[in-house]
Amino acid sequence: MPQKIKKMNWIILIIAGLFEVAFASCLGKVKETSGTAMYFWFAGFLISLTVSMLLLIKATQTLPIGTAYAVWTGIGAVGTVLTGIFFFKDPVSFWRVFFIVTLIGSVIGLKAVSSH
Repeated sequence: MPQKIKKMNWIILIIAGLFEVAFASCLGKVKETSGTAMYFWFAGFLISLTVSMLLLIKATQTLPIGTAYAVWTGIGAVGTVLTGIFFFKDPVSFWRVFFIVTLIGSVIGLKAVSSH
């Protein structure tokens, strides 16, 4: 398989992870809103969920499923925690930041060992 396609699928996987952050964030907004606004956020959730899953499927055509899924969930977890901190006023503590950093390191490590 050409290396260019594999690199492109890593980019697609990152974008899929960002859409995972979007659908989780939309869920947070659905919880906070009501009426028409709630339905718009729910529509955003459904659209983001669909795009994220389709991109994940595309990425796993050339990337190992276990690695791709772990990276996808890692991006989603880190992004969602950071979104919660910056936009939903979730608590910040040393241990939360510590484990976010270790999760980022783990995602980078998985990407590094999967490149060979």
